[in-house]
Amino acid sequence: MTHLTYLEAAVVGLIQGVSELFPVSSLGHNVLIPALIGGSWASDLNVSKANSPYLAFIVGMHVATAIALLIYFWRDWIRIIGGFFSSIRHREVQTRDQRLAWMIILATIPVGLVGVVADKPFREIFGRPIVAGVFLIINGVILYCGEKFRPRSSVRADQEIAAQREEALVSASARRPPGPPAPGMARQARHASGQQAARQEELLQAVQADERLARMGYLRALFIGASQILALLAGISRDGVSMVAGMNRGLSREDAARFAFLLATPVILAAGVLELPKLTGPEGQGIHGQILLGSILSGVGAYLSVRFLMRYFQTRTLYPFAIYCFVFGLLSVIYLGAIK
Repeated sequence: MTHLTYLEAAVVGLIQGVSELFPVSSLGHNVLIPALIGGSWASDLNVSKANSPYLAFIVGMHVATAIALLIYFWRDWIRIIGGFFSSIRHREVQTRDQRLAWMIILATIPVGLVGVVADKPFREIFGRPIVAGVFLIINGVILYCGEKFRPRSSVRADQEIAAQREEALVSASARRPPGPPAPGMARQARHASGQQAARQEELLQAVQADERLARMGYLRALFIGASQILALLAGISRDGVSMVAGMNRGLSREDAARFAFLLATPVILAAGVLELPKLTGPEGQGIHGQILLGSILSGVGAYLSVRFLMRYFQTRTLYPFAIYCFVFGLLSVIYLGAIK
């Protein structure tokens, strides 16, 4: 008997893909939304229930989300992986990519160790809807305080990046040849050239961001990585706490988001790969089609989300996400408490 419908798979898959990268806790939403809808949703999509088919479904969504991140950051990962192997080969850690590779490895160790030991008990103890709602409120407070009280060094880093980009824009405008807009095919060619220039600028900004991240030091990277342990609690966002930790250690908002997404990739992928046997075990029986549908939607949602957020955090804050988490968590706790 199938315990997961295609409608449930589609809705949860899309929400998972978006909420995994937005700083609003995908696990918290995976716990709360079925409980709020109630009925078969609450029983079919119970993350704290042993041998639940929902666990196999979440595995598929995690793998799809990690693949989406790999696709978006593929150039970065080629450089980072290349830096790792060159570091091993030459027994040195000198270049930008070598340092960044070891920072990511070091920052991933704490959450990896705790996750292997504590994921199941954390899920069973804290994976209950009202508890997830409380932690979502706490997540909102963390995001608000992280933005409100971030140190001057983080604010200054934002200002320096903005000034550099403004200077580059002025220089590019000065180099642009004068003349009236070109008609017809010439206008299309200019448009294509503009798109190519914008893409080149985006790639240059990515390299510059990695240069800044590689200079932050291993202790800061370890601190940011260790903050991800909090995300084992349903309702606490992995990317949210990583961003707050990064800004607390002086990173710009944009660089903190970038490092959070880079850190999330191996963690999410490892979590999915380690649990892959669930897809072929009893939990995955009869729901392979639902897993495929949910995974596709999750991957698409994650890719579109990371594209949006990398631009969003260049100029905007965590406040909207903080308010959303606080309000949604509070309303969920009130509603779930009332229907008990």
